[in-house]
Amino acid sequence: MYDDEDGDDGPKSSFTTYLAEGDKLYNAGEYQKALESYTTALELEASNNTALVARSKCYLQIGDAQLALQDAEASLMENKEFHKGLYQKAEALYQMGDFEYALVFYHRGHKLRPELQEFRLGIQKAQEAIDNCVGSPSSVKLENKGDLSFFNKMDEGKGKAKQRGPYRPPQKPAAKATRTMKSHTGTSHRTAKALLGELYADKEYLEKLLKDDDLVKGSAGGMSIYDLVTSGINYLDTRTEFWRQQKPMYARKRDRMLMQQKWSNRKTERISDPTKFILKNLDEIDQHLADGRGTKDLKEGLSLAISTLRGVNRLSDHEIPNKEDVVANLHSYIGNAYLDLGQTDEALDHHQKDLEIAEKHNLQDAKSRALDNLGRVHARAGNYQKAISCWQEKLPLSKSALESTWLFHEIGRCHLELGESEKAKEFGQKSLNEAKNAEDEVWQLNAGVLIAQAEVKLGEYEAAVKSFEQSLETAKSQRDDAAVVAITKALEDVRGKLDKPTDEAAEPPSENETTEEPAVTSENEETSATAEEEHTAQSSRRSSSSSSSSSSSSRKS
Repeated sequence: MYDDEDGDDGPKSSFTTYLAEGDKLYNAGEYQKALESYTTALELEASNNTALVARSKCYLQIGDAQLALQDAEASLMENKEFHKGLYQKAEALYQMGDFEYALVFYHRGHKLRPELQEFRLGIQKAQEAIDNCVGSPSSVKLENKGDLSFFNKMDEGKGKAKQRGPYRPPQKPAAKATRTMKSHTGTSHRTAKALLGELYADKEYLEKLLKDDDLVKGSAGGMSIYDLVTSGINYLDTRTEFWRQQKPMYARKRDRMLMQQKWSNRKTERISDPTKFILKNLDEIDQHLADGRGTKDLKEGLSLAISTLRGVNRLSDHEIPNKEDVVANLHSYIGNAYLDLGQTDEALDHHQKDLEIAEKHNLQDAKSRALDNLGRVHARAGNYQKAISCWQEKLPLSKSALESTWLFHEIGRCHLELGESEKAKEFGQKSLNEAKNAEDEVWQLNAGVLIAQAEVKLGEYEAAVKSFEQSLETAKSQRDDAAVVAITKALEDVRGKLDKPTDEAAEPPSENETTEEPAVTSENEETSATAEEEHTAQSSRRSSSSSSSSSSSSRKS
């Protein structure tokens, strides 16, 4: 990593090289080597936010949450709203067991970037950790039972002042006792054994070793061994306390009891309190469809959504005043689950029902959501013209510049797939304008690439070169190395077309002719590929929140 020639002890390569090397090693699971690469990169640019966050991740992987927190805080020195730094600080605090502070920073990041799923998951796990520590308020019942005469006697004696003796300074404990007490956290042996599992045997061995007089007195290397033993015990005690906070024993017992009662109480709960039944099921469905998105989660969420829809249909309008909104929302959940499972016909059917209910009862948010989802289904099935129609109908219902830039981009992409390059370029420009209004560089890059690809299709190679060059500058400013490489290659291809004879270069490719289109993929292009899913998840959650609030208000009245 360093050049030893001519006595030069500094880094021998560039910041970008060391950063890329660190990323590669981190992805390969070699965290210690990645840490060295990031540290070398920071010697060149000490205040680089990207490198600080990357090194913070490495520290978390090797178990040093304190240093991870320091790097995360350093990345926020110049920009307090740097969302990657906020997330990394929250992660470090969570690993340290400071769940309340972690929750604060998860919420702060979610407020700045609500479209990112990592903040929503962080809020969820931090809240669960807090509930596991202190218990959910609904599970705590205070009762006034037994003989309370003891407390009455205490109240009677409160007025009597106690005589205090002269002040005496506390006695200092013996040195050996002090060393021993440092290794205990107050956790009972039975609890520690349950939490540590196989590691508990190691802890017992280290504690016995600590009682060895020869080891305490030490010889030449005695103190070194003693320090190692003490460090090991302290580490195990710290882990015991952390695991106890994350999942205390009483919380485990309570969770088992709740799981046993889950299905037996579902019917009674639905009859006694329909609002609670709906809110609880919507929350569970949302988690199944949002977390992991594995086939098992999707099928469980789909099954729960279908059973909830049947239960809601059996309830009267008096029991659920906003019944239509809830039913429409459940159709949306079912349609999204079917789409993620690859069953487009079933997904189309449920999203169409969602739209029909929304139009019949004038539910604007539900209509926007349904049109969004219908466009996704049509695009997934290759029906690009139908997808365009749905998204163009949704455009007037857009509530933000970020939502509009996504819609314009997807419409433009569909036109490009249909061979309508002029329209693709037109909507790409609209997407770029909205992305600039939203100050979102990720979508500026995606829109710029779409414009350039449309210009290549049209044979406007000089314009395509300018568009790719602008996108290249955006990719560099985001330090997206993958995008830089891909766009650079696309630029070379287009410039190669310009270097051809004039009559050859001037002839644009026909719409029916197969042409080579510069393939530009990057980390940011993942946003383009998954934005429709993320956007739909947000729409579903907005509708779920609206339905839940309305249902709760109606129930209270």
